[in-house]
Amino acid sequence: MGIFDFLGKKKAPKSTFVQQYEELFERKIPSVRPIKQLNFVVIDTETTGLDPQKDYIISFGGIKVSNYSINLHTAKELYLDFKIQNRESIKVHEIIQPLGSIPLKDFGNEVLDYISSDIVVGHHIGFDLAMLEKALRPFGLKKILNPVLDTHYLAIRLEKGPHFDYSMARPGEYALDNLCERFGITLDDRHTAAGDAFLTAQLLMKLLKAAENKGIKDFGDLFRKI
Repeated sequence: MGIFDFLGKKKAPKSTFVQQYEELFERKIPSVRPIKQLNFVVIDTETTGLDPQKDYIISFGGIKVSNYSINLHTAKELYLDFKIQNRESIKVHEIIQPLGSIPLKDFGNEVLDYISSDIVVGHHIGFDLAMLEKALRPFGLKKILNPVLDTHYLAIRLEKGPHFDYSMARPGEYALDNLCERFGITLDDRHTAAGDAFLTAQLLMKLLKAAENKGIKDFGDLFRKI
């Protein structure tokens, strides 16, 4: 019986690294803080499948954005240390036996230290957050507390407006591949956590500039409907 078998069965004691993470949110980001002064952390996960109830994280990738710049020195890639058995997922991410994989507790410690209190960004980010919250539940984490920005939703909001009915969009119109092609972003290193995080960071830069052109200037504007 592994550590994941206890998920949801009883309340786990809170680890020190989870306590330290939660203490970062005693102060909120002022709504008037300009976008160029905000810190974003763009993340992605590769998993054994698409069901948060039964699938698990294989790898995590991230990179940070601030002052309208992608900070390449902040790029991070982590691999979880457990056996991978899903053949279908291997066809997508091609990860069989990652080198340098780490135990779940070390993984959780590094991830929470890395995202800190920055604005977490991702494409369909809800899935990644659900997978991270599941993975870190044994250490007492209830919820990722960071402000969250989904580039999928932001792209739709900027192009179609906040009240657009998603069901009216063409299939795949706001998929990461299609958005990258529309914005002239080269699709390199696709379907790796680090590669997809870097692609999403480039997309975020394009979307923030588009937001600025629409008069979205600060944290409050960015998280407020147009």
